[in-house]
Amino acid sequence: MTNVKAYAAAAADAPLAPFRLDRRTVETDDVEIEILYCGVCHSDIHTARNEWQNTMYPVVPGHEIVGRVTGAGSGVTRFKTGDVVGVGCFVDSCRTCSNCRDGLEQYCENGHSQTYNSYLQDRKTITYGGYSTHIVVTQDFVLKVSENLPLQNVAPLLCAGITTYSPLRHWGVGAGHRVAVVGLGGLGHMAVKLAVAMGAEVTMLSRSAGKKDDAERLGAHHFALTTDQEGVKKLGNQFDFIIDTVSAEHDYNVYLSMLKTNGVMVLLGVPPVPADVAAANLIFGRKSLVGSLVGGIRETQEMLDFCAEHNIVSDVEVIPMDRINEAFERTIEGDVRYRFVIDMKTLKD
Repeated sequence: MTNVKAYAAAAADAPLAPFRLDRRTVETDDVEIEILYCGVCHSDIHTARNEWQNTMYPVVPGHEIVGRVTGAGSGVTRFKTGDVVGVGCFVDSCRTCSNCRDGLEQYCENGHSQTYNSYLQDRKTITYGGYSTHIVVTQDFVLKVSENLPLQNVAPLLCAGITTYSPLRHWGVGAGHRVAVVGLGGLGHMAVKLAVAMGAEVTMLSRSAGKKDDAERLGAHHFALTTDQEGVKKLGNQFDFIIDTVSAEHDYNVYLSMLKTNGVMVLLGVPPVPADVAAANLIFGRKSLVGSLVGGIRETQEMLDFCAEHNIVSDVEVIPMDRINEAFERTIEGDVRYRFVIDMKTLKD
């Protein structure tokens, strides 16, 4: 085992603080990674503060990881020392269920192993995430990263990028489609960039008039203020797809009215209160209200390659490790454009 530096939360009401943990010795199919950058996802905050009531303390968050290979087991064939790689939201799965065999490890029927606050497939080893200097991951769950992109901006692609890419690709979004994105944050800004790159006509739907300039800078063709009731009425039956990234409580029925016949509204956020949806809003127009998690390993690699081809990265603010608690508070307040990324050399130093 190797003892490494990290930052962890010891309790729901405790700030993240310096911590040390043991990473396993590199085994036959393992890749050892020196972490260069790690994005800060809102899921990190939910978990650190036990807002989902499932946190195992101490917890080391972080599942938007970009790093460099520092060691590999004798059975590793896809990576070598010095390669730049990524690790996303999970680090293993059963590999035998129908979903795993179809490349849908995120929906593993026997439970995948999340990058942190989870168990490896032995069901006893707790996982610790990317707020640390190193991580060891089995090669099948490590991703190739292009060095042609700024690596600090690549890190959020491992969650925010694939979370938005997966539904766009699954439902075949492309040229000729009209797509609306609800909420301009970490997920929303990636949804805009990706949908535009796929050829769709994109409208940003936001409660904040101050987001208009940013939406246009990101590539959105249109902007609509959802607090403008008359403007919202004019959006009826306009969109083929709506990508809803909002985790705060809001009325799905308002957005369902904006879908065309056969339109699809995809939920990516998880509001704290169950939503009421009128059946008539789905039946009249044969509309679909669906959800989507992240993508599987194969699709995540496809997303990284697509982003490299189209020069797509996240908009980030890079911070030192010791500002993580401030970053948590600013994320909650929406005071970031659009993702914090930790420069992990500040932890090593």
